[in-house]
Amino acid sequence: MKKLLKYLFSLEKKTKKGLTGYEWVVLAYMAFTFVLVALGWSRLPNAEMLAWGRIKVLAITLAMWGAYRMLPCGLMRVARAVVQMSLLSWWYPDIFELNRLTPNLDHIFASWEQTIFHCQPALLFSQVMSHGIFSELMCLGYYSYYPMMLVVSVAVLMVKREEFERSILIILGSFFIHYIIFIFLPVAGPQFYYEAVGMDKIAQGVFPNLHDYFNLQQIRMECPGYKDGIFYALVEQAHQAGERPMAAFPSSHVSICVVLMLIAWRNRLRIVFWALMPFAVLLFFSTVYIRAHYAIDALAGLVSGTLCYFFLVWLTSLRKWK
Repeated sequence: MKKLLKYLFSLEKKTKKGLTGYEWVVLAYMAFTFVLVALGWSRLPNAEMLAWGRIKVLAITLAMWGAYRMLPCGLMRVARAVVQMSLLSWWYPDIFELNRLTPNLDHIFASWEQTIFHCQPALLFSQVMSHGIFSELMCLGYYSYYPMMLVVSVAVLMVKREEFERSILIILGSFFIHYIIFIFLPVAGPQFYYEAVGMDKIAQGVFPNLHDYFNLQQIRMECPGYKDGIFYALVEQAHQAGERPMAAFPSSHVSICVVLMLIAWRNRLRIVFWALMPFAVLLFFSTVYIRAHYAIDALAGLVSGTLCYFFLVWLTSLRKWK
């Protein structure tokens, strides 16, 4: 702890002059999506807002870099990472605006689900396992996604500080890779699609093409489960605050969870890894239980998370990290 405090509050003798790797990742995503906004300007009702939002992110990033240059210490390095991680809550709903450029694909994914499993797991899971305790465990697993990012990031900072910025890059890079997928693969997920189509048709295996329906309607069904539960309420609040009919395939919850677990393992944070494992397992199943994702979304999240992690580890190995 003393070493950490010394790192945070001591001025650095050798400062980093330029932006960090993860800040360049943010700016690359910002530039890429700015081009999309420009190309689709006439078709995006909030194009001006999207453009100004990106300019604000650029200003915030440069301001944090300037603050670090004036006060070069570990605390400012951590603050820069915290700011970019916090901005993910702004980038996520931003995807929905860009989704307006492409038609909805839920009918295809629901059909694949039916073909593979001969049913809709997201429809039946909560009905078969409806007990309040099980419901709360599922909601606990789903909500643990947020503290897991904090726990792993802080653990790396405390135990293997030289890997902190690289770990933040891997986490942010994984998010933005998935955000790009979500932009071009608009799948709303069962909680929106089932509500739009009607549960009777879904149960009968009828999956109509909704085209651009979600551009006009964003009605989401409530999560199934024990409605008086503490964790149920937390999940519902999180969904009401920022959930949109988008970003279902692959499951970023599952994918980022995989990335976090691999970061913990690679940095030899064995206690953290095994302590988080039960939550990771619960999280995987909870994405289907609360109807946020199709089962194929969760399975694809395992694959995409693994691929993102090893790709970004390889990418960051091409240069020396300090």
